[in-house]
Amino acid sequence: MTSVGLLLVDKPEGPTSHDVVDVVRRAVGVRRVGHTGTLDPFASGLMLLCVGWATRLAEYVTKLPKTYRGVIRLGQRTDTDDRTGAVVAENERWKDLTSDQVRTALDEQRGELEQLPPAYSAKKVAGRRAYDVARKGGAPGLKAEAVTVHRLTLCDYELPDVTIEIECSSGTYIRSIARDVGESLGTGAHLWGLRRQRVGRFDVADAVGLDDVTSDKIVAAIRPPEQAVAHLATAELDAGARAALSHGRSVEWGIGAGSGPVAVMVEGSLVAIAEPREGQLWPQKVFGG
Repeated sequence: MTSVGLLLVDKPEGPTSHDVVDVVRRAVGVRRVGHTGTLDPFASGLMLLCVGWATRLAEYVTKLPKTYRGVIRLGQRTDTDDRTGAVVAENERWKDLTSDQVRTALDEQRGELEQLPPAYSAKKVAGRRAYDVARKGGAPGLKAEAVTVHRLTLCDYELPDVTIEIECSSGTYIRSIARDVGESLGTGAHLWGLRRQRVGRFDVADAVGLDDVTSDKIVAAIRPPEQAVAHLATAELDAGARAALSHGRSVEWGIGAGSGPVAVMVEGSLVAIAEPREGQLWPQKVFGG
């Protein structure tokens, strides 16, 4: 067993993402624990935590696509775009909607979008968190950002609630999807429920819960750090190459020019993350001795 690697956690509704990190820190006695993407307190589902020196791999996990199951409630708009906020507008126009109208509104949320983050979000504007500005009654001045919705499926339709499953790029706000669907339908809407089902190839069904956390249970569930970068290109090299990389030198790599980081392995263990340039690998991060 080891306290270095990737941990899949099934976050329940209620605690913050930082609460989950603190629980794991106490359970394994390791200070270096970090999440790779937050979930709002009202949401549940999969969180990927990096433990020990694997926290240096968090940036590669964060960018993985996410899959969610969510419930959009039509007829009420809230200031947070979810059920935790105050209702700022309400109507019953949803009673006259047809399923075709709902599907059309969902269709508009597929593909490459310019999405405006919620006012109550952790986005920074001029050095301040948007939610700090919003809580004081100000306008955060957020700008739309490019996101991609790879798949959006209507799973259930029992108005005023619409249940969807969505696969999207990192950085996509499902609260904004709910808000924009409500705007398109003229009813207003907010996100009533949210559960993250997958991050990349990792599934919540394989995650450990927080209902019965013990040190042994958590440590046994930690996966090797190699799994955190399994989606990257891989270079299998020898111990000599490892020594060169650890001293900041490049090594030969016969692939030629590449794009994106490369996970460097020696005898199946991750030893570095490197950048491919003109047939060579240049070290970005080196792990171990």
